[in-house]
Amino acid sequence: MTSEVQSEIEVGAISLNHVGEELCGDNVVSHRNADGTLTLVLADGLGSGVTANILSTLTSTMLLQMMEGGIGIEEAVDALAKTLPISLHRGNLAYSTFTIVQVKPDFSFVLFNYDNPEPVLLHEGKNKDFFYQQLEIGGKKIGRAEGKLGLHDVILLFSDGAVYAGVGETLNFGWTRKEIINYMEGLYQPEITSQNLASCLIDHCDILYNHREGDDTTAVAIRRRPRQNVNLLVGPASKKEDDPKMMSLFFHKEGLHIVCGGTTASVAARYLHESIDQSLDYVDKRIPPISHLEGVDLVTEGVITLNRVVELAKDYLDKDKEYFNWCFRQDGASLLAKALFQDATDISFYVGCAVNPAHQDPSLGISIALKMQLVEELTKYLKRMDKHIHVCYF
Repeated sequence: MTSEVQSEIEVGAISLNHVGEELCGDNVVSHRNADGTLTLVLADGLGSGVTANILSTLTSTMLLQMMEGGIGIEEAVDALAKTLPISLHRGNLAYSTFTIVQVKPDFSFVLFNYDNPEPVLLHEGKNKDFFYQQLEIGGKKIGRAEGKLGLHDVILLFSDGAVYAGVGETLNFGWTRKEIINYMEGLYQPEITSQNLASCLIDHCDILYNHREGDDTTAVAIRRRPRQNVNLLVGPASKKEDDPKMMSLFFHKEGLHIVCGGTTASVAARYLHESIDQSLDYVDKRIPPISHLEGVDLVTEGVITLNRVVELAKDYLDKDKEYFNWCFRQDGASLLAKALFQDATDISFYVGCAVNPAHQDPSLGISIALKMQLVEELTKYLKRMDKHIHVCYF
């Protein structure tokens, strides 16, 4: 009898601003309780620019804070619905629409949707309809649905900028929800991260808008994914006699094993009694080639590769424009980014603090301080991706 695969909830969100606006009229906020319950709110303020941004921020923040304060989700929706005004000059439209999703530790979820496009549930990569209960709260009609997320299931939320994408540019009537479903079903793969799923949807909206967005557009993906350990070894120990202990801890930890740096790879090779097969193929001329070592899943160069991964991490958390590069390229930085951003949920850093004699030339601009700075930056960005990070220094 096999044990159940450990899994967790992963969230990704990307927004595009209305053309000419510095602020987005959509807002996404989320919070995880100590017990692991995730609550997420997507709010879409009426119009665009500063006013819409204020309205959506107030709506999403109020809902989240009420629920964090112990108010039940129905009561919070009721309180907001009763206080949220409508615009008499805009056909009785609400000043802000919203969608709330709350996922419990057992992966059961409840969803409330008020005037946003109907969310999409992908089960085994295919659309699965929600069964809605129509509520009237505070004089407003709100749809309520519930269910349970299976492994690799995804809930997609999007503001109405997605279904209006292309109006007046490339399409007559916008991008329909049915077309969005077909598109997302076509590109779905179990390993694609929530951030990249949201990016794929948003990138296509951007194309349909001809890069001149007629409305603020936001996509959110909430995915149940399996947990995966990745172990990253960077640099030999400051005391040579500590190398065996460091290697033992590193190689005995379950999961993928990645080594960064030539000197570090040599220490690992001695520990494993294996030889390093060094490649001379520059897949990307900016990134030194990877090497191969039996017992190690990936061997890369050190500081240059780590610096590039930090750049990719910044982009991933911003607009995620580099996704189609690192996801398919085979250079060391892309392969490392794929392992850390896409494959991993839990990452253990084993950081050796030895000074590398090869880096003592001041003209190289490489030092132990730079390596530590890169590790610190990278762990900071990975934590923002909701990765579980553990760092050991030797």
